[in-house]
Amino acid sequence: MSILEHIQAEIDGHAIVLFMKGTPRFPMCGFSSRTVQALREAGATEYRTINVLEEPEIRANLPRFSNWPTFPQLFIHGELIGGCDITLELHESGELGRMVAEVLAA
Repeated sequence: MSILEHIQAEIDGHAIVLFMKGTPRFPMCGFSSRTVQALREAGATEYRTINVLEEPEIRANLPRFSNWPTFPQLFIHGELIGGCDITLELHESGELGRMVAEVLAA
């Protein structure tokens, strides 16, 4: 399996996937920390996280895969939502909570 196939399998295999620096418990950058906090406040209790600091191949190839240059990267239902700024905007508008509720209801 190529690294791009591995990334696609992670996205296809989980309703919510967050590619981040660190872990939800120990985020290694402020953007990842704020994204985890927004997900928590939006009601996401369980989701897949991939620590790109421990997965150098994913870190190197995900920006090309998603056409998004920075981390974190949030995917919901296979779709790139975006990074920290977009996630925070969606959270502030209530849209992130609606998206998470849809995942929980499925």
